[in-house]
Amino acid sequence: MTSVDICVCTYRRPQLADTLSSLAALSLPAGTTLRIIVADNDVTPSAAPLVKRIGEAHPFPIRYLHCPASNISTARNACLDAAVADLIAFIDDDCTASPQWLTALLQEMQNSGADAVLGPVEAMYADGAPGWMRRGDFHSTLPVFVRGELRTGYTCNVLMRRTAPPLAGRRFDLALGRTGGEDTQFFTQMRQSGGTLAFAPNAQASEPVPAERARLSWLAKRKFRTGQTHGRLLATSQQLLKIKQVAIAGAKVAFCVAAAALFVLSPVRRNRQALRGVMHAGVVSGLIGVREIVLYGEGGQSHAA
Repeated sequence: MTSVDICVCTYRRPQLADTLSSLAALSLPAGTTLRIIVADNDVTPSAAPLVKRIGEAHPFPIRYLHCPASNISTARNACLDAAVADLIAFIDDDCTASPQWLTALLQEMQNSGADAVLGPVEAMYADGAPGWMRRGDFHSTLPVFVRGELRTGYTCNVLMRRTAPPLAGRRFDLALGRTGGEDTQFFTQMRQSGGTLAFAPNAQASEPVPAERARLSWLAKRKFRTGQTHGRLLATSQQLLKIKQVAIAGAKVAFCVAAAALFVLSPVRRNRQALRGVMHAGVVSGLIGVREIVLYGEGGQSHAA
């Protein structure tokens, strides 16, 4: 028998109903037991009626947690504290899982022996999304391989071994609970502790791209925050090394700006290079200690994918 707790952190998202419905349709390997944990991060228990209604007819037990801090790390940690299964999965509250989603994650974990397995999240664009954005697929989530290795991960589509030594007792940083980047730091530190990551390309999930995210300005804000996270993780107390890192990131900004100008007639290439430049500018910001922008809770995004 293999037990799995699937964790869904939510914040004022009606799409949570679609997420839970997709989990009801999962095809499970023989001998797998499943429970769902929903952590409501709103100040008031706004998701409770929806979870109660869906839970009455859901094939898997659903446990509802109210974590009224508007801090995504608090919600993620509440899920980890409540989990008792062998394995823990996280999926975002605007994602829908394919029927084979969990099976593919489980299979890759068995094949690879990894402590955590990531899956892809395909962006679903509405008709009003800009053509360049659809062609370039700027919102889908895939892991980043560095020289053939995965060095960090994300929580929108992941399966983890709860009691593996690099993960046992590990929690998300509360200081990053409104800026984001808490999952990048979590998996970076897991790997630095000897943990291993793998990728299951068939563990597919999808998420809609709402109109407010189908803008270059939203992508730029997200890329800048991502850069800030990487800059903070790169930061060192050695002044000369930090100056060198700032210089490298600054040079990358200049290169990307030049490349964007070179591709001025190709919107996909131009905007991709421009966004890379914004990310490297965020790295500089993180290296020198500029406060990270807020994405969660009041004053920020309702949720970050």
